[in-house]
Amino acid sequence: MHQNFLEAELLQGGKVSIIKLVENIIEQAGSCRASDIHIDPQNQNLRVRFRVDGVMQEFHAIPKNFHQEIISRVKILAGMRTDEHQAAQDGRFRMLLLDGHSVDVRVSITPTYHGENAVLRLLSDKAEDFSLQALGFSPGNCEKIQAAIKKPYGMILATGPTGTGKTTTLYTLLKELNTPEVSIVTIEDPIEYAMDGIEQIQVNPRTSLTFANGLRSILRQDPNIIMVGEIRDNETAGLAVNTALTGHLVLSTLHTSDAATTLPRLLDMKIESYLIASTVNAAIGQRLLRKVCPACKEQFKITAAQAKSLIKIFPLIKIEDNFYKGVGCETCGQSGYSGRIGAHEVLTPGPEIREAVLRKKPAGDIRKLAISLGMVTMLEDALTKAQSGLTTLEEVLRMHYE
Repeated sequence: MHQNFLEAELLQGGKVSIIKLVENIIEQAGSCRASDIHIDPQNQNLRVRFRVDGVMQEFHAIPKNFHQEIISRVKILAGMRTDEHQAAQDGRFRMLLLDGHSVDVRVSITPTYHGENAVLRLLSDKAEDFSLQALGFSPGNCEKIQAAIKKPYGMILATGPTGTGKTTTLYTLLKELNTPEVSIVTIEDPIEYAMDGIEQIQVNPRTSLTFANGLRSILRQDPNIIMVGEIRDNETAGLAVNTALTGHLVLSTLHTSDAATTLPRLLDMKIESYLIASTVNAAIGQRLLRKVCPACKEQFKITAAQAKSLIKIFPLIKIEDNFYKGVGCETCGQSGYSGRIGAHEVLTPGPEIREAVLRKKPAGDIRKLAISLGMVTMLEDALTKAQSGLTTLEEVLRMHYE
């Protein structure tokens, strides 16, 4: 429907309503469950792409003569300067979609060789409906996390590369912790979802409001629970650990490849091993897998040859195991996938792990120890999801080789 409307608008030539055109692009992206809209000027036209389930897809090629008007409209919506064309600008706005949901749109505009581009990140208020189960946490991992967030102080760290859903995991935990009896303050860059009952602070380098300075200010606000959007440097890491040590529950994210690497990474950030051992309640490693489209899902069995090659990665895989794939239909835009789900590993340091941290053991040793103590790895969790028909074997292999 949106595509036809967009094409009809463009066919009007000089009568095109730029306001409707921009609204319709955002509306179409919302209906496709896109997380981002990329509006990129090319030599001949304006390319419009959406990122759907983590994968970029091309949707429109708009005539180049609409470029400046579309960028100006986006700037007006996001409260940016329309007379500035040589500098990068950031802004945001809120829009009500036809399905009744609001969407927060975060905008980044940058000058490029062919003119200014725009990247719009869509942050739907639907994300507030998430629970740990809906994010894909297994019952065992949910139990570990629930035990970790019930502790009155300590750190809970979500780890993984950019775009793996770490912030969504933290918001889900905050939603569970958000009761009138506790004071929750966050410092974020940027604030992704507005949450009632929580004080949210936006990082602002222009006013020296960094993660570190903001964290110092928050401590004067009498909080029980603090979320620091990201631990980026040694100063923030030191402050976060000391905050956790002095009776606060601290939630944050770190860029590490898995849960076990989180503990040595804090050592690299000049945190004393005894402080790490006594403050980290849980490290959650995660990746996102595309979900099989339920409308065109088909079951299949792997061949003996496939099992032989897969056994090196998945020692427990069997030929009789069932797997699933989406053949492609109108519902999923012929991709075979619809939505995403997390693959997780949750490390909750017990006495043995704490002892290994005190001895400054490398990540590999901590990982082996955690597995021997019952930690289910991300790869195992992903394989279980493939066997239960939530994702495909291809997605699990893609995650393994990333």
